[in-house]
Amino acid sequence: MGHKETKKTPAQEQRKFHRQQHCRNTPLKTIKKKDYEQALEKLQIELVKLQEWIRYKKLKVVVIFEGRDAAGKGGAIKRITECLSPRIARVVALPAPTERERTQWYFQRYIQHLPAGGEMVLFDRSWYNRAGVERVMGFCNKEEYLEFMRSCPEFERMLVRSGIILIKYWFSICNEEQERRFQKRLEEPTKRWKLSQMDLESRSRWVEYSMAKDEMFSHTDIKQAPWFVVDGDVKKRARLNVISHLLSMIKYEDLTPAPIALPPRPEEIGYVRPPLNQQTFIPEVY
Repeated sequence: MGHKETKKTPAQEQRKFHRQQHCRNTPLKTIKKKDYEQALEKLQIELVKLQEWIRYKKLKVVVIFEGRDAAGKGGAIKRITECLSPRIARVVALPAPTERERTQWYFQRYIQHLPAGGEMVLFDRSWYNRAGVERVMGFCNKEEYLEFMRSCPEFERMLVRSGIILIKYWFSICNEEQERRFQKRLEEPTKRWKLSQMDLESRSRWVEYSMAKDEMFSHTDIKQAPWFVVDGDVKKRARLNVISHLLSMIKYEDLTPAPIALPPRPEEIGYVRPPLNQQTFIPEVY
């Protein structure tokens, strides 16, 4: 007697669809370390040129990094900024809002971090917290969520009209690779701080976060500030791809100054250095 297949509910069918969408059936396309480092060095040189162009032209640039937990946002931001001046390119990674901030207009805590002329701000998560973690975890009510979906596109259009260059990246990752990275964070003491209770919750709510992301895209993937999706399954490739794309989004010129000839140092006449034993040096452990 054959087994009679039970008909799946719409919710079950939707969960099955999302599992299929996020399960990888092909091997990851990796990149050799030497090739990665050579490509990264070239791209970081171009980032320095872009930085000088932003400073020279007094551009105002906002780059938003959103996506799955452990999808590689932080690593990409680090590679973008590690050769740049913190006075021009700065990272904003806000903690949970305070009691006072919870009573403010939702976008208010983010506005104070927007760039002035000659600056680039990279948001490691942003106002899209409301469409993601706050929505899924119940940190905001339905009315607050719906108001965000209505006002966010207009807020971003206003930023663009004011002269801000707004670039939004969503880092995507399959659930198998996310699980592997979570396990690695548990094993490595220097990465264990990255695995929070919120990460564990997101691990058990994959489908809910997928649905929240789809709904967010349907409202906020606007012409003036579209979403750009980054395949984050291979970290090194994702970093190179996102830097390459960022460079393509702003037309810049090479303002690298001509090499400077250093004159010889003048002789130290009339200066006597105090005895070294009068200063407190740190222990030479290494």
